[in-house]
Amino acid sequence: MTDPTAPAGAPALPVVIPTAHDRTFIPYVVGTDKGFDACLPSTELQEGPIKWISGPMPAKDYSNDKHDPGGMTGEGIVQREYDLKRRQWGLPTQWVRNISKDEERTIYFTDYWMPHCPQLPIGLAMEFFDLSVNGGTHRAVITLQRQLGIHDDGLWGPQTDAAVAALTSHGNVITAIATFKAKREAFYRSLSTFRYFGSDWIRRSEEIATEGEALQESADRGGGPAV
Repeated sequence: MTDPTAPAGAPALPVVIPTAHDRTFIPYVVGTDKGFDACLPSTELQEGPIKWISGPMPAKDYSNDKHDPGGMTGEGIVQREYDLKRRQWGLPTQWVRNISKDEERTIYFTDYWMPHCPQLPIGLAMEFFDLSVNGGTHRAVITLQRQLGIHDDGLWGPQTDAAVAALTSHGNVITAIATFKAKREAFYRSLSTFRYFGSDWIRRSEEIATEGEALQESADRGGGPAV
């Protein structure tokens, strides 16, 4: 794949796709993964009410709520996670409020979209990705396994592969999206912090499911990305 952001007439250079294990910072290039590009804006909007394209993160996209065990968080990325990534990339740690847009987008891609979302139908991938950002990938895998009716150990292995393949080939994805939403909301209701954040979590789950259904229906008609 070549860099879609390269100026017209410039030599075509291959895009280096970042991974979760890179020892230097390799930014995600918009256009590399059409499924990710389609799902990312919805999750960004959920994590930050102010649209952020470049420059410093808007103040309202940062939070440090005393009831949130994640603590300091910028667009869904918590301080401790950001510290780990900066150290991994060989960079000094800094306040997550100072995260760059390229860093945010890259972490979303390498640690939450990959490696599982490309295996899912696009509408379900949107839900899985959003829950990965909001609740962690382990929780997203458990929720998917419960939706699929298989052992929910949170480990994506051959059984999960087979169940996802069956759903993709001849399952009802719209129904699967609705079931995933129900399982996700049951998880939220089980948390002690539901009394503080529950209404927002349920709203988010409903909005993402609705958007996932629309994206899936568009893909089924041939009008959108089919992961």
